[in-house]
Amino acid sequence: MKEKRTTPEWLVGFEEHLRGELGRSPLTAEAYLRDLKAFAAYMAAPDGIRHEEVGVNDVRSFLADRSRRGDSARTLRRKTQSLRAYFRYLRRRGATQQNPAADVMLAKPDKPLPEFVTAQQMEEILSEQPSSAGCHTDSVRDSLIIELLYSTGIRQAELLALRECDLNASARELRITGKRRKQRVIPIAQEIADKMAAYREDLKTRGEAPESFFEGSPGKPLSKTTLYRIVNRRLAGANCPQKSPHTLRHTFATAMLNNGADLNTVKEFLGHSRLDTTQIYTHVSFAEMKRAYSGAHPRSQKAEKDAEAKK
Repeated sequence: MKEKRTTPEWLVGFEEHLRGELGRSPLTAEAYLRDLKAFAAYMAAPDGIRHEEVGVNDVRSFLADRSRRGDSARTLRRKTQSLRAYFRYLRRRGATQQNPAADVMLAKPDKPLPEFVTAQQMEEILSEQPSSAGCHTDSVRDSLIIELLYSTGIRQAELLALRECDLNASARELRITGKRRKQRVIPIAQEIADKMAAYREDLKTRGEAPESFFEGSPGKPLSKTTLYRIVNRRLAGANCPQKSPHTLRHTFATAMLNNGADLNTVKEFLGHSRLDTTQIYTHVSFAEMKRAYSGAHPRSQKAEKDAEAKK
């Protein structure tokens, strides 16, 4: 039986601060708490960090140790942010006078291009899904989830947070609650709106409709573990290493830009607060354009053959 995770007493208030006052997602809060537990273990203080004894050199030493253990620059950056947030929380409550992580430079993460599924592969995946609108089994639910993620680019947490009242099928609109509880309304295709409405109606008919939009086990909300398994299984034949809900988010953004959508439109769909966060997808689209050019234009093909012959 899987052991249930519990939050240490010394972190309970900080967890409430993260989720309540700052509006951090459950996944972000879990990551921050995990980072602080790791720091406490490094400081040999499993019962709680001795706040006034922690200095900037302790934080730097901890991060150096994690780097030697193989943590990526992105993970080291988050660990620094976790410590900054924790000591900022303590200072505001008068529990300490300093923030030893405040002057520690954030590691610069590598920015690999997002992985995505090609449009052709997505069409093949979607065509394999059950098409009967009257058969609302787990397979129909799974098909609807794949189609919704690919068609809207919403986050995993946003899909899990969906409620029936968020769907306006007649207006073809979906209300999304994103990071920091910010809400946005996005358009959806009529076909998806109809499928979503029919799915909920079927759950009600069977007396199994949970508060969350998508059902996991009968009458229970869908979990993030089950959601990941659904996506991973359905993308099994896709030519990309990562097969997760986030991969479909990348796939949506790439497909939109490749088919002429402007960057601001994609930004609004994705719920990004800054345009530069969305701009990474322009690099993906450009990389695809280069590959298409190399494979299709006769002058490009000749240049590659000449280069190969010189090796």
